[in-house]
Amino acid sequence: MHFSLVDAFTDRAFAGNPAGVVLLDAPADPAWMQAVATEMKHSETAFVVITGDGPKPLRWFTPAAEVELCGHATLATTHVLGGEQVYTTRSGELRCRAEDGWVTLDFPADPPRPADDELSAILPGVEVEETRRGAENLFAVVKDAETVRSLTPDLAALTATWNGRLVVTAPGDTEGVDFVSRFFGPGVGVDEDPVTGSAHCALAPYWAQRLGRDALTGRQESARGGVVRTKLRGDRVELPGQAVTIVSGELHV
Repeated sequence: MHFSLVDAFTDRAFAGNPAGVVLLDAPADPAWMQAVATEMKHSETAFVVITGDGPKPLRWFTPAAEVELCGHATLATTHVLGGEQVYTTRSGELRCRAEDGWVTLDFPADPPRPADDELSAILPGVEVEETRRGAENLFAVVKDAETVRSLTPDLAALTATWNGRLVVTAPGDTEGVDFVSRFFGPGVGVDEDPVTGSAHCALAPYWAQRLGRDALTGRQESARGGVVRTKLRGDRVELPGQAVTIVSGELHV
């Protein structure tokens, strides 16, 4: 089986978010896919069945669990396959295209709804202006970008919440960046994700409504960092990004 390691949401190596991509001739056993993802240790590894006509089955695994939706590993998969791709996934049908060095993801929007979750134990000393929930993630808005960059969440407290995942966001403070964010997911074995495409399914509609514009640029302020362009189209979000293949080879087990 062909395997690639791809840095997604970046135009240079060793930046953005690394993802494993495994090309399958037939559906694989979930326990085997989980074992491969655990071995690879990246925040997600994608498994895509490339034989047959019609949409390609696509699944994503962290080192600890299967997830419903993953942006950067889908971008990495489309970067490997090229052209226009349609995937069947646990989040429905996803359409993606690779063109002129860019991959555009077409994902379902996930407008975060107001919530009353208490985050003081998770974000000690941080003033949270809004608390919301998306389909899978807690969502916190703080006052400024520097707060996002400097915060240190209590991951044990976050793991104990309903899904163990948190997006923290604030307005951007540099030219060309509309908002910043970080994503923490210890509940699925990812303490901090470098660049999270799926989180922007919630970030895009939130900031589009707040800023009054459908096309925005976000920066995820992890150690590796990454820029994600977003465009809200009704109940869908377009997420363009670039990618760089770092390693390609074969799995022997």
